[in-house]
Amino acid sequence: MQITRFLDFDCVSLQNTSLSLLVTQSVGPRIISMRFNGSDNMFAELPDFVTERPDGKKFHFYGGHRLWYAPENMQRTYSPDDSPVEIVQMGNGLSVTQPVEAQTGIEKTIHISLLEDKPQIIIHHTLTNRGLRPVECTPWAITQFKTGGVAILPQSREQPGFLPNRSLAIWPYTDIANPFVSWGNRYILVRAEMQTDFKVGFPNPRGWLAYWLAGTLFVKRVDFDPQAAYYDFGSSSECYCNDQFLELETLAPIGTLAPDESVAHTERWELYADVNLPVGEAATQTLVEKLGLE
Repeated sequence: MQITRFLDFDCVSLQNTSLSLLVTQSVGPRIISMRFNGSDNMFAELPDFVTERPDGKKFHFYGGHRLWYAPENMQRTYSPDDSPVEIVQMGNGLSVTQPVEAQTGIEKTIHISLLEDKPQIIIHHTLTNRGLRPVECTPWAITQFKTGGVAILPQSREQPGFLPNRSLAIWPYTDIANPFVSWGNRYILVRAEMQTDFKVGFPNPRGWLAYWLAGTLFVKRVDFDPQAAYYDFGSSSECYCNDQFLELETLAPIGTLAPDESVAHTERWELYADVNLPVGEAATQTLVEKLGLE
């Protein structure tokens, strides 16, 4: 494995003809950098961004892509991941495993597969219950991007009728009059230029989320189960933004892990270069059709 230093971390490099990834060995599991070869890192770089837990310990965000588990709880979800991880190379991929969390008994593993000749990545997220009691939880995959771009959140395409076909989860700190959010009928567009916290969640049968930044469009795809229950008022997709970063988040259905049982959650990432900024809902729809996102 090729080891390099980035943001003061020992990182393993993973590359193909299009993309370069850096996966931290010092902490994690985290993918700390993602970029087209010769371009800048799209991920937020947050070496000093922390939040304090109720017990006074600090959780370091670091930036990049991480694996959490829902439901959100300051004491359990924000378990520090500041210890070295085990990284095993498997072909053109890496398996990254965190030591079992002492407080929760949960073990986190991320398996990263980089396609050889395409700007595409497959991420398998796995939670394993190494404790003695069943745990209700679900994998929660979170990707932090640099600000300055626009998130594209697709809404239901079901035909209009007499019954509701959309729902949104709104967090207490979210201002629905935020001028950097465009609430469209087909797409919600979030400009990552805001100074206050914002978050929205929703069921996502279309199965993808996107973020445009400096001419590059990032798309993450995940399967949606219309028969399953999801946390946060049924949200399988969520978007959080503040003045430091924007997050695209996906969640698996709610489940209960028996001791030594695992649950997996898979995201498929695609990157597109030389994409013009979509301004407004009509331009966004044109871009979606052009790239064949659906």
